[in-house]
Order: sequence, then C-alpha cells, then structure tokens
Amino acid sequence: MKRILLIATGGTIASVQTENGLKPAISPEMLLSYIPNACTECDIDVKQIFNIDSTNIQPEHWMLIVREIESSYDSYDGFLITHGTDTMAYTASALSYLIQGASKPIVLTGAQKPISDEFTDARRNLSDSISFILNGGLNGIFIVFDGKAILGTRARKIRSKSFAAFDSIGYPIAAFIDDNRIIKYLEAPVVQGEVRFAPSISDSVFLLKLIPGIRPEILAYLGQHYDIIVIESYGVGGIPFYDKRNFMNELRALTEKGKIIVIATQVMLEGSDAEKYEVGALALDRYNVLQSFDMTVESAVTKLMWLCAEHSDYEEIREGFYTCINHDLLYEPKS
Repeated sequence: MKRILLIATGGTIASVQTENGLKPAISPEMLLSYIPNACTECDIDVKQIFNIDSTNIQPEHWMLIVREIESSYDSYDGFLITHGTDTMAYTASALSYLIQGASKPIVLTGAQKPISDEFTDARRNLSDSISFILNGGLNGIFIVFDGKAILGTRARKIRSKSFAAFDSIGYPIAAFIDDNRIIKYLEAPVVQGEVRFAPSISDSVFLLKLIPGIRPEILAYLGQHYDIIVIESYGVGGIPFYDKRNFMNELRALTEKGKIIVIATQVMLEGSDAEKYEVGALALDRYNVLQSFDMTVESAVTKLMWLCAEHSDYEEIREGFYTCINHDLLYEPKS
C-alpha cells in the first residue's frame, strides 16, 4: 500500500470561527477524519509544521516545507501539503524551484471554506489530492483544487470566494479529477538524476506595480534594500519614459550599482514582449533589465528569489532566469 505524508500548514481549510473571524486551529488528524473513505486507499502519516493564515507565509516557511520533504523523501510515495489559498500559488511556484527533479507527486491543496462547514470545498479537494497522488501518474509540484491539477509554476488564484479559485495561466491544466477518474493532459516528464533540494532562498526581491503618477525615485529607494526589483508594467512591458516621470535614469543608476530589474506585466494572459516598443528595447539593451515573458508573476518572483540565493553575478542570474524549469517558460529568449 502506498504511503503519503500530509504536511499541514494551516489556512482556511483548517480554520474555526472565533470572535475575531476565522483562525487556523484544526489538526491534520481531524482534517483526515472528514474523508474516511479516501484514507482507506493508502497509509497517511501527518506532520503539523506550523498552523497559520497563509497571509503570514514567508520564504522561511517555504524552507521549512522543503526541509520536511527532504528529510522524509525516501519514506513516502507522495506528499500532500494543506495550505491557505491566498499565497498558495507563491508557495507552489517557490517549491517548483526549491525542489527540482522530483520523481514523486508533491501536491498543495486547501479550501475556500473550512472543512467543518456544511457547504465546503475542503473535503473534495482533500480527496481529489489523495486520488491524484495515488493514480495521477504525474510527478513534481501541483495545486489540486476544484477538480483540477495545475502545475505549480502556472497556478494563480483568480477568484477570492468561489470554489473555482485557481486556474492555469498560459499553460494547459495538467489533469482533471472526477472522484477516482483522472483525465491527464500532460505526460509525466522523464526524470534524470536525483531530486535536488535547494539549501536556501533569498528575500531580496521586490515587486513594484506601476500606476499612473508613480514617481521614478521609488526605484532608488528600493535599490537600497533589494537586489532585484520586478516591475509589474503596463501591457507587453511599457515603462514611463516621458517628462519628469522618466524611469530610464533610475534604471541606469540601478545597473551601475549592480542591481537587476525585471519587467513583468499586469496583464494576466499572454505575457510580456518589452522589445515591441522603443522604451523597452532601449532598457533591455542598455541596462541590467530582464523580462518575464510568459512566466506568471508568482513564478518570476520566486524563481528570482531562488536564483538570488544561488548566484550574485548578473549573467548567471540572467541565464538561470531564461532557463525553462518545470514548464515555467515557453518563450525562448534571444541569446
């Protein structure tokens, strides 16, 4: 019989109502008690590594998850992480870089309603996750939610309340799950070599969203505190370059200080193409400026956090950022 390790981290799925609102409090053993039929198909061990609202998730929590999986990797056939939905896409993306070459499924799930509620998505999501781990035939990092298995590098929370909270951005759904029936749209990748667990991650990455009226001096301030600044720009990668709000001088100053700028887009679908317009082409040509292409913002940010911990040289980070990992990047950048 296959063995699964359930790693509980808190979130809505494990919450109870208090006088101040929902608060994570339910144990992983109690979570499993709500799905007794699913638990008869395998042996499930549980580990509560923390029990917090996912708005409080930080990079150091990702490393706790990584170390837990690393220490028990050889003892289980798959791993199930219960997690709050608000930062689940960031965690799934981060784990996709911190754990590479996994030959086993590592699944994150959660719920929009606590598992103790009468009308909740929690019980289905838990059961689907176990079914996917046992019968999906796919390895690596996934979010399983509302009957869908989504690659960790492609998941995004698109609804704040509905059960269909997550979708796959710029890439097909990996599989659809209907009880024990799993319809796969991806083939399992050929795993070469042993699984690799990253030793650390950096928090020296900042995400800045442009709005009309934003002052370019903000980049100088951010450059004092962060090594990499991701700019969520307009359209395919537009950055203001006119009159008193010209960002080009600040990009030059950051480059001179050895900082790195990454152009992403506020638009959810189809990614960036910063070279399409003059300002983007000039920035990419002259300064330490990269662009995220079709990567989700969640993947771009966490990939840079991983790379920043691994490398300090711009060219090494550039090469790593433009290397496709776990289907995070379809576009092949120019060399």
